[in-house]
Amino acid sequence: MNLDQAQLKVIVESVVARLASAQGQQAPAPTAPAPAAKASCGCGSSSSGGERGVFTCVEKAAQAANDAHLKMKKLGVAGRAKVIEIVKSLAVGNAEAWGKFEMEETKIGRLDHKIGKLLITKNVPGTEWLQPYAMSGDGGITLEEYAPFGVIGAILPVTHSVPTLTGNVINMVAAGNSIVFNPHPGGARSAAMAVRAYNEAIVHELGIDNIITTIESPTLESFDAICKNPLIPLLAITGGPAVVGAAMKSGKRAICAGPGNPVVVVDQTADLAKAARSIIEGGAFDNNLLCIGEKVVFVIGSVFNRFCEELTKAGAARINAQQLEKLTAAAFNITPGTGGGCAHASVNRALVGADPSKLAEYAGATIPNGTQLLFAETDADHLFVQEEQMMPMMPIVSCPDFETAVRLAKQAEHNYRHSAIIHTLDVNHMTYMAKEMDTTIFVKNGASVAGLGLGGEGYLSYSIATTTGEGITTPKTFTRIRRCVLVENLRII
Repeated sequence: MNLDQAQLKVIVESVVARLASAQGQQAPAPTAPAPAAKASCGCGSSSSGGERGVFTCVEKAAQAANDAHLKMKKLGVAGRAKVIEIVKSLAVGNAEAWGKFEMEETKIGRLDHKIGKLLITKNVPGTEWLQPYAMSGDGGITLEEYAPFGVIGAILPVTHSVPTLTGNVINMVAAGNSIVFNPHPGGARSAAMAVRAYNEAIVHELGIDNIITTIESPTLESFDAICKNPLIPLLAITGGPAVVGAAMKSGKRAICAGPGNPVVVVDQTADLAKAARSIIEGGAFDNNLLCIGEKVVFVIGSVFNRFCEELTKAGAARINAQQLEKLTAAAFNITPGTGGGCAHASVNRALVGADPSKLAEYAGATIPNGTQLLFAETDADHLFVQEEQMMPMMPIVSCPDFETAVRLAKQAEHNYRHSAIIHTLDVNHMTYMAKEMDTTIFVKNGASVAGLGLGGEGYLSYSIATTTGEGITTPKTFTRIRRCVLVENLRII
């Protein structure tokens, strides 16, 4: 493209400079004076916003995104490809600065992995995935092509604000859509920073603003306004169960990335040293914030002790039963049941994505510097086994045989059909567990991240739509198929 790296750097630096004054505030200052009357767009804000894609009003954001969609439509597939090229170049070129910005805002996960998640956005597929499908026969010729929906309303998680935004932009714009993002409030400033930078570069290159928009101060009310806005026909949700549930009741088509509790089975034939390294690689990535990251390991009893030794050799730190009890008390909030009902456990969000050293403090344990993962022996009913805890603490469950291990793994995965991993040299075991788990991602003899092309073959996606069944999202996910039929003509054979 004509936009060189020097120009990109100038654009990003100008955006960051404008954001600098907002450091320490809950959100950047409004870009325009607020009128006296309150806007009726459902945002609860009196200002419409709109500086390089950052809006305070959903109605204005949706209108701007729709206008941008219509302009981008005139540029064809080549215009979409140009936008994707700009976005990938900016994300990779500014991974360190943006990773630091997001880490400072969210204060969860690991900085090196925040940076890494932006560097790998270059692996997200684009317009090359949208080749038309043709059928030709005695009756004539039929062509099926992938058409955009128009404007997509997308929800972002606090765990991967800019990476998820970037991956969604690549997929959605490749399909010909524009986007209105409602980020998690804890990552809203990071999202706004990226959106401003992307739009400035796109305007410079293509003359179109607001292909990507975001709500500056997102709330439940702004999410509701997105669900109700008539210019937004499709929702894409990467968030918690409450948001997913609300989107699915909106009356609009919703593509929803629901919960996961990825399970691992290690059998007696496995390369235990490799299995230990892989589990640390995936389970410790960004302090276990990844939805595909290993959350619990079921090990055949005959190799249980040897496997635990290999985990220690690979750099994980073991905590004992008393330390586990202390950590569990801190890591989960228990709400008593009402009316004689069962108590409910929820994760303590203050420890989500926390460093192993912080978890060790709560456990009363001393661990070596640089430890990436804690682990402890537990039973199959333990809270760390049954809850998607998103912490670098791996529960290890000893099982008498392989079938029991898979049965317990299936119970712990709760039929989310998200992700599962096996370490074995037995092909029959691989096949048996794959069929039993029926997950979107199933990794054999590798880290969970291999399921998204990081160490394995394949492409990258930051939204795994298990709840609504689309699975690993690609540009095709955000399209509708249109068929064109010419009867008794153009058949040249």
